[in-house]
Amino acid sequence: MNCKQLNTIPLEEVLLSLGHLPTKQNEKEAWYLNPFANESQASFKINKSLNYWYLFSEGVSGTNVDLLKKYLNKTTSEILIWAEDQNFSSFQKQIIPNQKFQDLRKNYEILDSKEIKHPALLEYLNERKVANQTEFLKEIHYQMNDKNYFGIGFKNDSGGYEIRNKYSKICLGKKDITSIESDSNSLRIFEGVFDFLSFKNVEIFLEKRPSDYIILNSVSMISNIKNSLKDYENIELYFDNDEAGNRAVEMIKSENKNSEDCRVLYSDFKDLNDWLIHKNPSNERQVKLRRR
Repeated sequence: MNCKQLNTIPLEEVLLSLGHLPTKQNEKEAWYLNPFANESQASFKINKSLNYWYLFSEGVSGTNVDLLKKYLNKTTSEILIWAEDQNFSSFQKQIIPNQKFQDLRKNYEILDSKEIKHPALLEYLNERKVANQTEFLKEIHYQMNDKNYFGIGFKNDSGGYEIRNKYSKICLGKKDITSIESDSNSLRIFEGVFDFLSFKNVEIFLEKRPSDYIILNSVSMISNIKNSLKDYENIELYFDNDEAGNRAVEMIKSENKNSEDCRVLYSDFKDLNDWLIHKNPSNERQVKLRRR
């Protein structure tokens, strides 16, 4: 990653990774408390279209690079190394040795989209304990840099695909959420596709009825769903058990009193899929029933 690439990452995502949430926002701008000092009033503003910040209390402004140099008190080289380790969703890349950064929205071609049948992909889904949920997925074959690849594809609302296999975690096309609607007054929100598929595997066991679902495909997309939540009577949240998940739950609960943090179900595990893999009570129940 270089400075130009770092500066294209949305400031909201960078600030979220540092533990800062907006106090108010709209489509054009967002306001935060000063991330560099303790203040009681929001004086830090970001312009979303320019991806630029202004700190009115100190009279300074800048880009992501300027923000991180000031916040982390590190050199440019050091913050670029730090940024590489954050795995920002808007800077996804194929995990292939020596591959240089490419704009995946322009530098790929989907060759085929079909029912998942490739043994390697079925084995991967089986390892994740969601091999029976392929109705939501496609086997995607695509070309990039004159080389052919394939993976599990999960389509988002902008027509892009989240691509997953043992070696890749990328997005082909525009990054966006995935909405699955069933005309319900209840909504369940998941951080990633494997959490959603895991829940579908235990939905009946948990005595839950089908609802509407939103899969963020990255916790950084949380600001995209704000207007989608107001019409639901109850909202269930299934985020990861980490700092980003905590902040996401806090953000939604602060603006939606009818929302519920459901992570108690898998409180001892990293996420819902990790729980399904290592401790799935529905499987234990089935074993006991067969023994009777």
